[in-house]
Amino acid sequence: MGFWREAFEVVKENDPAARYNVDILLTYPGVKALAAHKVSHFLWQHHLKLLGRMHSQFWRFLTQIEIHPGAKIANGVFIDHGSGLVIGETAEVETGVKLYHGVTLGGTGKDKGKRHPSVRQGALISAHAQLLGPIEIGANARVGASAVVTKDVPEAVTVVGVPAKIVRVHGVASPERERTKLEQERRVSFYDHMSGI
Repeated sequence: MGFWREAFEVVKENDPAARYNVDILLTYPGVKALAAHKVSHFLWQHHLKLLGRMHSQFWRFLTQIEIHPGAKIANGVFIDHGSGLVIGETAEVETGVKLYHGVTLGGTGKDKGKRHPSVRQGALISAHAQLLGPIEIGANARVGASAVVTKDVPEAVTVVGVPAKIVRVHGVASPERERTKLEQERRVSFYDHMSGI
């Protein structure tokens, strides 16, 4: 399936306000930013790095979505609203991922080489969440609004807070799932015990 067909389908699937393809093309900045990224990424890969950066900055100005041309983004990603969204150079975003406004897939400034998050298939990253460093967000994981994530997130869990902690485990029972639940129970802090005082 081509980029445009998949982009239109994913928007209609995830946004009940989307009606027609022309409406999506003209009024959805996330679709425009992802289409522009395809061109920027092509230029980046063909050693036209300055041109790729200039192209991405032009579209940043138009859409308020900053995607570095070195980022690897699959087809079928959904960006809702998108204003303030930032995706760093070494970030990887797989198909079926949902990103909301204000999300940062950024670096910490300490790492060399792979410096940005990898977001696996079907993950949902809520508004203003900050994912920092070379971490991995597992398939079908959910990151709550305004969460700050600096460590790997297993698949099929929900994390919230600063720093992000697992609050819910989804899916069928498995040894890994049970281990994740036990780790979640062990992470109860001193302040959680003192809240009743």
